[in-house]
Order: sequence, then structure tokens, then C-alpha cells
Amino acid sequence: MLHGKATKNEVDHASKIKTKIGMWMFLLYTLVYAGFIIVTVVKPELMGTDIGYLNLAIVYGMGLIVFALILALIYNALCSKFEKKLNIIDETSVGGAE
Repeated sequence: MLHGKATKNEVDHASKIKTKIGMWMFLLYTLVYAGFIIVTVVKPELMGTDIGYLNLAIVYGMGLIVFALILALIYNALCSKFEKKLNIIDETSVGGAE
């Protein structure tokens, strides 16, 4: 039994903008994460501050995880938008040799 490729390898015209978005989001996350590390190293007693039933370290750490998930959803939405806009299917290639 022969199996073909699951997807077609085509040129991604949105790759430059997707790379730019990814790098900016990476920089943003790195800055927020660096804040966590700096507070932990410079003033570790601050991480023990109670916020409700939890301390700042737990709240900040869980916030980092939630922030990463939110960034991933935003990245996916933006990339999908730019892919639809910039990756126009060439009508002549549709129905070609498979």
C-alpha cells in the first residue's frame, strides 16, 4: 500500500511576518521571565509575600504559564490571518500531478 504526503510542500509567503511576530513575542516573554528571575535573585523574600492563599512566587510562576498559553493563542491567530492573506493558492497548480 502506498501512502502519499499528508501535506503539500509549498512556499510560505507569510514566513517573514510570522518570524517577526514570533521574535517579538519571544522577547516579550523573555522580559517577563527575566523579571521573575531578577526578583527571585535580588529580593527573594519578596517572593514569599502572601497574595490571598498563595505566595508571589506561585502566582508569578502560574502567571508565566498562563501568559505563555495566551501568547501561543495570539501567535496562532495572527499567523493564520497572515497565511490566509499572503498565501494565495495558484489556481494553475490545483489539480496538477500528484
